[in-house]
Amino acid sequence: MTNNEMNLGTQPLDQVLTELKLGNHDLVNASTEHLTHKMVNKGRKGRRLTRNIQTKIMNALNAAAGDRTFSIEELFNYRGKA
Repeated sequence: MTNNEMNLGTQPLDQVLTELKLGNHDLVNASTEHLTHKMVNKGRKGRRLTRNIQTKIMNALNAAAGDRTFSIEELFNYRGKA
């Protein structure tokens, strides 16, 4: 895989977190699964993640966002591999 295939540009996740005034630390704290700051940072910047990590980020965001819920398709513009 080339570097261009690994870096997909800033993801919609970054804009959602900015709008909700949430940081990477907020997602890590809200997560009940093993989620690290590095995973969230990679997700925001568009570094390719597995579907499992995308799901962990989505679950943490849904826990931190209160009454709003988001799907993986709203947060990432690519589908992570299983």
